[in-house]
Amino acid sequence: MGRRGSRGQRVHELMVSKVTTYAVPSERKPPWIRVRHPRCAQTREVWRLLQELELNTVCQHAACPNVAECFERGTATFMLLGSVCTRRCRFCNVTQALPQSLDPTEGERIAEAAGRMKLRYLVLTSVTRDDLPDGGASHWAAVICTIRARLTELAVEALIPDLGDLRDVLAAGPRVLAHNIETVPRLYPMVRPQADYHRSLDVLARAKRVRPDVVTKSAILVGLGETEDEVLAALADLRQVGCDRVVLGQYLRPTREHLPVVEFVTPEQFDRFAEQARQMGFSSVLAAPLARSSYHAAEAGS
Repeated sequence: MGRRGSRGQRVHELMVSKVTTYAVPSERKPPWIRVRHPRCAQTREVWRLLQELELNTVCQHAACPNVAECFERGTATFMLLGSVCTRRCRFCNVTQALPQSLDPTEGERIAEAAGRMKLRYLVLTSVTRDDLPDGGASHWAAVICTIRARLTELAVEALIPDLGDLRDVLAAGPRVLAHNIETVPRLYPMVRPQADYHRSLDVLARAKRVRPDVVTKSAILVGLGETEDEVLAALADLRQVGCDRVVLGQYLRPTREHLPVVEFVTPEQFDRFAEQARQMGFSSVLAAPLARSSYHAAEAGS
């Protein structure tokens, strides 16, 4: 087997490993937390396609609890700029290591996958690349342009890191520009020590200034030790910078090396958060224990 096949096999093995080891931590999960494992034929088809085209998805690298459901529905969230991150956020399962070289064929291969999966709505995300002068913004823009040139009816949601320059990315034409604040400002030194709460808010504010028509979106994980008032204050901050959509979900510990869960927030509390967020004026709110930024994004974006 050639280089592509051998590497694809390693990608497939990593995917299976990421999924099957998700439940390693010993926290006793409440009855409303039920993580499914991939079993059906559709899931295997998605695995095979990702293996064949050597594509990364946040679904497996971040140990997303919804990977089985999303793959069974024939969708995935593609991850740009390699599979390793230059930051070490203590809630995130993506590997932190020396960064990988950029692949100029990435956009073509994602477009090929999206076409074969018959996607009408595509979510892209990426690792953070502090080693690159522009953080990867030019690569982001090139990938979106390539995909939209091949699949003209496809809507693209770009879930970006805290890029410094958004102009080329926004000019490429994503329907939604998403950037997650992830947690409340008090917890940033513990949860996201290399990130900055106000810098993340500024990403969303600048997106609206550069392209007022773009829909902006963010997400918060709860259960890390924040208070209800802190969550509501963060939601208010998001609205103040013009954020249109918000997702709230339960933090789940990927491995024993990550931060422990402080609290399993009840579905009733998520319902209260959702109602309060709607009252603040968010046009779309998803608040549930297993909700994640790209979860059912097509329904919200249609």
